[in-house]
Amino acid sequence: MAYKQKLTFGLIVGTRDIFSSKLGIEAREILIRKMEKLGHNYVILPASETVSGSIDGLSDAKKCAKLFSDNRDVIDGIIVVLPNFSNELGIVNAINMAKLNVPILVQACDDDNDKVDVYSRRDAFCGKISVCNNFYQYGISFTDTTYHTYPLDSELFDKDVTKFASVCRVVNGLRNARIGAIGARPAGFQTVRASEKILQASGITVIPVDLSEIIGAANKIDANAAEIKTKLAEIKNYGKIASHVKEEKIIRQAKFGVAVENWLQANEIDASTIECWDSLQHNYGCASCLTMSMLGEKLMPSACEVDIAGSVSMYALLLASGNAPALLDWNNNFAQDRNKCVCTHCSNYPKSFMKTEPTIGSLDVLGTVLGQEDTFGAVKGPVAPGDFTYFRISTDDPKGIIKSYLGEGQFTADPYGMDGGIAVTQVNNLQQLLKYICKNGYEHHVAMTRGGVADILEEAVDNYLGWNLYKHS
Repeated sequence: MAYKQKLTFGLIVGTRDIFSSKLGIEAREILIRKMEKLGHNYVILPASETVSGSIDGLSDAKKCAKLFSDNRDVIDGIIVVLPNFSNELGIVNAINMAKLNVPILVQACDDDNDKVDVYSRRDAFCGKISVCNNFYQYGISFTDTTYHTYPLDSELFDKDVTKFASVCRVVNGLRNARIGAIGARPAGFQTVRASEKILQASGITVIPVDLSEIIGAANKIDANAAEIKTKLAEIKNYGKIASHVKEEKIIRQAKFGVAVENWLQANEIDASTIECWDSLQHNYGCASCLTMSMLGEKLMPSACEVDIAGSVSMYALLLASGNAPALLDWNNNFAQDRNKCVCTHCSNYPKSFMKTEPTIGSLDVLGTVLGQEDTFGAVKGPVAPGDFTYFRISTDDPKGIIKSYLGEGQFTADPYGMDGGIAVTQVNNLQQLLKYICKNGYEHHVAMTRGGVADILEEAVDNYLGWNLYKHS
């Protein structure tokens, strides 16, 4: 799915008939007001459907389950609010019968020390434990809030909902992801082999296409077509094109870019990976990096070397952060600083990764072998300093599982005398991470995005998707 800013939540306000119904009515009003403030849609039973508009026993649960089931195509997650002890059976039955299989957030309200008489007390502190106990019994995964209880009408609830929304994007996005594999894996990169069947078990579908089909489509496009003129303008505004590059090479790149985008749109692809060398250079005469970089900037991530698992890793970071991800190599040591290393690629980094306007030229290493004329399309420059999150999944075929690792670090401002896309990175206990990568058979590629979203990915991957996860610290 494309990145969704506005989500739709199924809302449940719990209650129990021995507690004041006023508490549920107030919580419902606050919850709806919060959804509107945060810019999300919601599905909730009309207040007239139950005694207080809240969920108590089995009858209420059936009504709620029916409403949620009827809206299963739009509900991205469920938010449960406990204004009092609440009936755990009403809540668990509503969710169990609806069978939406979406993330669930459980919030419970504080008691006020001066309002604990029999008419005002909440006991949600205790009720939340009972609700969560029932979820555990039914095998229903859920997300907890920052504190066990806190006021619903608070900024903390806003923050928890915002984080939960990102968890929903990751879980739902990956469970329905369509990954485009354009071309065959380069023979020299056996490291990036992945199992489509293991990915499919988590809902991730790989859609392959032969590179010749994309090249054939590109060759058929008229150089004077409006879509080519538009793409040419886009390329020339994207970075500084090296002076030696001929116009015909830019046109060739534009045609390739249009052909790729047309195929992605026709097949409803969320993220892609491309056979970036060396068939494309030999048989068409350009590099794919620029097209991939521009796709990434449009939040349509694209990985190198038909690294399908790398593409999934990039897409997960996009869903978690809303920021363009990149695929990098763990590539070089940085002198004798063992917590720093150099991550690099030719590159296909999105423009927003760069410190300055990128230079668009020919591939450096491959250009020495394949020729400068046929390798135009590399996006070069230093990566801007700042915080980042890294993530990598891999299909462990002997074990039949998806495994992953995750952490956070910083891009530094250190200079480094290498061409291409260069990111000097700092990760605490880097040597421990590298040992883990080597011992557990991970690839040399890693996905990164700006910002700190490790906690979001941990919740999505470990709690809901059930993949093996190592979180580095």
